[in-house]
Amino acid sequence: MSETCNPSREGVIEAAREIAAILPPTPLLPVEIGDIRCWVKAENLQPIGAFKIRGGWHRLSNLTDDEKARGVVAVSSGNHAQGVAWAARRLGIKATIVMPRDAPQVKLDATRALGAEIVLYNRPGENRDEVAAGIIAETGAVLVHAFADPWVIEGQGSAGIEIAQQLGCEPSRIVACCGGGGLAAGLSLACPDAEIVPVEPVGWDMVGQALKAGKVVRAADDAPKTICDALQPPATAEINLWVLQDRSEPGIAVTDEEVREAQRFAFSKLQLVLEPGGAAALAAALAGKVQLDGNTVIMLTGGNTDAESFARTITAKRSHAG
Repeated sequence: MSETCNPSREGVIEAAREIAAILPPTPLLPVEIGDIRCWVKAENLQPIGAFKIRGGWHRLSNLTDDEKARGVVAVSSGNHAQGVAWAARRLGIKATIVMPRDAPQVKLDATRALGAEIVLYNRPGENRDEVAAGIIAETGAVLVHAFADPWVIEGQGSAGIEIAQQLGCEPSRIVACCGGGGLAAGLSLACPDAEIVPVEPVGWDMVGQALKAGKVVRAADDAPKTICDALQPPATAEINLWVLQDRSEPGIAVTDEEVREAQRFAFSKLQLVLEPGGAAALAAALAGKVQLDGNTVIMLTGGNTDAESFARTITAKRSHAG
């Protein structure tokens, strides 16, 4: 595959083979929402606590020897950072990660512990892509984009291959937490007959807006704050829009409180810890914003949250209930 080519279902299948050789499948668990019994895919149980390990591994394991020697650069608030760092350490590749200063400390610490070099930038105020471009110009490293990379898209789509194998058929719909659209795009390639429903935070629904407009749309300068730090890219990319156009619903936006309710639900009903961004798809389902049936799969995409903020979310519910 060249850097200018597009991701394919064949690439997704190959990525699934590669990942199955090093990682067990994550659980597909039944869940009752209202009177519907559907499914959740627990990607928060990956070794790095998020699905991003898939795209990171597929991209780095397909670098040429020359590219591996030059190292890689990634831009991430934490989960893609860890996916790239995990793959880089296993493959013996130098990794530099551009991360926002306000990224959750648990994600900064975990990325650093995996051996990656971290370069911090201010969000808002600095352009993270310009910071990464400067590093690449100086070192010759290879950019591993969090969502606008063919290999990354294929790697994320490997989750859809697992889902179909576990379910015994292709799902009717996959509800996916969505930042830049890498996961949604990969899933649409993996499960071509399934409806793909991207879920984004209110004010940061850049994939949904792009699908409606038929072109890339950038987040407003005054976009609201969101607790979903993993779902805040300023725009999707042409490659993601190309894959998703005519394959995905325009998308759904969820509020912070709907996300917190999903975190509480996952903790009490599924015994799972989810970070806010990893709970967005479940939030849409619980809020009645997406149609559900027995073959609907909801992606739980990450669990990298610090204990203090997670405890506040759980405690707030208890206080309200009391």
